Amino acid sequence: MPGYEASGFAGIGAPRNTPAEIIAMLNKELNAGLADSKIKARIVEAGRHGAWGLACGIRGIISEATKKWARVIKFAGVKAD
Repeated sequence: MPGYEASGFAGIGAPRNTPAEIIAMLNKELNAGLADSKIKARIVEAGRHGAWGLACGIRGIISEATKKWARVIKFAGVKAD
């Protein structure tokens, strides 16, 4: 499909209705770990790059990816078995 490129992302989720203070604590601790130079180096060695930040940011990424790949699936005529 012209004009498309594929890329990946990773995120960590929590069950629906997880209290906001738990999400905030997890986000804080995960970002602290990802700020560690040794962890950053391992991520780079694996050929990845990081764009970590707010927990709510993954919602937008997932939403946009879903829309993008729905268009690709429709364009290609992919059908589930």
